[in-house]
Order: sequence, then structure tokens, then C-alpha cells
Amino acid sequence: MQNNYTNLDKSALYELLSSRFDGEEKKLSEIPSPELLQNAPEAAKRIANAIRNKERITLVGDYDVDGVSSTAIMVDFFRQIPYPLEAIIPNRFRDGYGVSPNVLKRIDADLVITVDNGIAALGAAAICKEKGIDLIITDHHTPSENLPDALFIVDPKLDTCTYPFKEICGAQVAWLLLALVKKELGLFINMKQFLDILAIAIIADIMPLININRTLVKEGLIVLMTSKRPSSIVIRDFLNKSVISSEDIAFVIAPRINSAGRLEDASIALEFYTAKDTHTAYKQFELLGQLNDLRKETEAECTKLAIASVDADADVIVVAGDGWHEGVVGIVAARLVDKFAKPAIVLSIQNGIAKGSARSIGEVNIYKLIKSCEHLLTKFGGHTMAAGLGLLEENIEDFTKSINRSASKLNRDDFLPKESISGILQTEEIDLELLSLLEQFEPYGEANLRPRFLIQEAEVVSIKLMGQDKSHSRIEIRQNPHERKTLELIAFRTVYEMPESRKITCSYTVAKNEFNKKVSAQLLVNKIYV
Repeated sequence: MQNNYTNLDKSALYELLSSRFDGEEKKLSEIPSPELLQNAPEAAKRIANAIRNKERITLVGDYDVDGVSSTAIMVDFFRQIPYPLEAIIPNRFRDGYGVSPNVLKRIDADLVITVDNGIAALGAAAICKEKGIDLIITDHHTPSENLPDALFIVDPKLDTCTYPFKEICGAQVAWLLLALVKKELGLFINMKQFLDILAIAIIADIMPLININRTLVKEGLIVLMTSKRPSSIVIRDFLNKSVISSEDIAFVIAPRINSAGRLEDASIALEFYTAKDTHTAYKQFELLGQLNDLRKETEAECTKLAIASVDADADVIVVAGDGWHEGVVGIVAARLVDKFAKPAIVLSIQNGIAKGSARSIGEVNIYKLIKSCEHLLTKFGGHTMAAGLGLLEENIEDFTKSINRSASKLNRDDFLPKESISGILQTEEIDLELLSLLEQFEPYGEANLRPRFLIQEAEVVSIKLMGQDKSHSRIEIRQNPHERKTLELIAFRTVYEMPESRKITCSYTVAKNEFNKKVSAQLLVNKIYV
């Protein structure tokens, strides 16, 4: 560990966090007009005409949180017109990803709209053309050189799109497009009512929480606290907190919504979001909770097998297993990145076909690395830090060699994890006033990480294991010799044993803990060094 970390007091921390943002925060009214999204005004006109002419409209979503959220916003909007909309979320196991020839077999429509997918759907676009179906693609993923031959493509990542802020998720693209449809049809629908769902999508899809994303998440979490939407009422009741944070969504709510598409069918999550009464919403949320528990078990089992297959000398870890659960490979890849501090790709093999997920680290652009092996793949897509891919089992070995050849040309510094530590907080600085200061800079997430602090060579006073299976540790420490006050560190999913030196060096974050209506500062261990 370096020793040149700054000692921070509250005023220095305030300056540090303020420097992350340039200028004043945007208001909702200052969000750039959806008309600046390339093809969005024309796509909105086509949708409005379809509604006026009573055409059959089918929506095709995606099975992750962003895709389900996008679909839910669309379904709710069309319900309020009211207008019949057929909404399909492909099943990960039967249909594969997004609008596909497979999904089109069961669609009988005049207009097909995609949300959070479609930018790589060349085959599906050709079939729509052949059948005389108008296809409108709304997506936010990075396009390849070849674009689908659709009627309109609305994607901020198009080279020719001049929307001022491009790092938006699929649900935001759908929401902006619907604002134009509302205008076209002269409807009285308050677009702010969808911000609860929109905030969940932005957080879950790890969009940078700066610029308009920060505004929408901040406002969305406020809407979530007051919305009469049955799913939002259930989320509030479940979390039982006076204020819901972005981390509550990221670590508690999003995994539950995601579990449906990962393990069974995303329609369960869609039914939760679009439930018309709290009874139905509770029932679906209960089911999502059960699926999430099963996901944790499946993921733990798969992670164990994946770790045993790792080549620790490779620059990019590639592991594959017969029958590994396709729904958890993305999480397993993230676990491998944490453990080995390298980009990781985890593949599930079924009948000679491998499908998988990639996660990255530091400054390594995993999408570009995968693209360099395009000739060995049947499909791929994604972002800088995460991607999905498919290939034949027989090509896994060549793919592994090829991606590692490409990775060997990168700067070694690109592989360094971004464990950015803000500094060292003295014990007396950790209090309720610190919590208030930290709250001013919420929501925290991608590009606005909750500040991490360092504890160096602190004395370990005691360790207690917590939880039903005793898998979490409560570590009492004294940060400086001769201090009377001790601090309590919580290390989740870690069985920490008393070190021989009785000293600990670790990074941690400070979070608000609410228990029995009492509020306290809770120190959550991020990484233990020694």
C-alpha cells in the first residue's frame, strides 16, 4: 500500500466531492429535447400514425433490468392512451437475445418497436422488410459498422446522432421517444410519473451518474418514495427506509428484478412492474425474491467450478463449462474479475454452442477486445466494461488465444483496478454530520462512486461472525494507539480471522444504518489488504 494518502476532515472532503461536478446541477426542465435524438421525431410520427390508424403494434424488450424497465414504461404509457400493445420479452433460454428471427415467428404486427435491443439485429430487420412490417429500433448499445435495415433507428451511440449526452440507458431512449409520441398525439400524460422505473433502470444498467443521469435518478428516487404505482409501494414497504438510495436499488432491488430473466422468464418482473394492484405486485415480488435466492445458490456453485478452471497467467480469463447456468455467467465473470483482478469471460456450453458474458477491469475496453476476435464469433455486443457473446464450442480455444494476443498489446496500466481511495478519515470525523455531508452528493454510482477511505495498520480489538450462516464479519478496531473510541467495520461475505499481527489495513465506505428508528454511520469494508 502507498503511504501518501491525505488526512481528510469534513471540509476537505466537501471540496473533494464538489470537484467531481462542474457547474450547477441540471433541472428536469433542462434535459436536452428528445427531438435531438436522431430519427426520434420521425419514429414518434410513425408510432402516432399507427395508433390513429388502429394498426397492430408489438414491442420487443430485453430480459435484464433495463430491458424490463423500458418495456414496463411503454406498457404503462400505452395503457394510459389507452391503446392495445402486445409486449414480448424474449426468453433467454428459448429465444435468445432481443428481436430475433425466432421471436418474429410469433409476431403478427404492422409495426414492431424494440427497446434496449435491436442495434445488431440484421437478420430480424431483413425478415421484417420481407414481411412488410415496419421496424423501429430503439437501443443504446454500441453499433457495428453494419446497421440493420430498419425503418428508423433511435440510438444515441450512432455516429451521426448529436444528442448532447450519449451515456443513457435503453429505458431513457424509450422514455424520450414516448415524450415525442405524447406531443404528436396531444396527450395529457405526465412523463414524470415514469421516473421511479427510469431511475431503477439507470442505476441497474450502471450508467454514469453525472449530467442528466444524476438529475433523473435523484428525481426518480423522490418519485419512488411517493408513487402510487403498486410496484413502487411494494419496494418502499420492503426497504422500509425514510430515504431510498441508489445503492438500495443497485444491491437489493435490481438483483431481484434481474433474477426473473436470468433463471426463468422476465415476464415475472414485467408483471411486477405493471401490476394494477398491490396484491399482485406483492405476489410477483415474493416470486422474484425466491428466484434471487436460487440465483445466489446457482451462482456460488458455478463460481466454484469457474475458479477451478482459471488460467491465472492469462491476461484475459476465459473459462467454459458444459451446462453452466446461462443466467448467472455474467455475475460469475464479475466474481472472477474481483478475485483475479483481470477481465473475465465465462461461457456456458449447450449442444456444442457456447454463450457467455464478459466483465472488464480498469481501462480495458472488453467490447473492443471481443470485436478483435469477431471472425470466431456467431454474435457479440455490449459496452466498454461488459459484453455478451456467442461462438461454437470448437472455437473456444482459438478465441482464448486470439483475445489474449490482442490484450497483450495493451498498456499494462490499463489493467490496474480503479480502487480510488479519497483519503484517511480520523475517528472523530465519523459521525452523523459526515452522513449528512455524504448525502449531499448522492446519488452515488458509476462515475460518482461513494468515496472510499483507508484504515492503515489499525488494531483489531475483536471479531464476531454474523448472519444465519455466519458468513459476514463484524470487526471492532482502534484506528490509532491510545484512542478510547473504537470503530466497527462490517465485512459482508467475508469470514475474517484474527491476524497474527492483530492489525488490519483496508478500504471502506460510510453508509447510513437505520435500525429501530435509530440512525448511525456504518463502515462497510470494501477491500482488506493485510
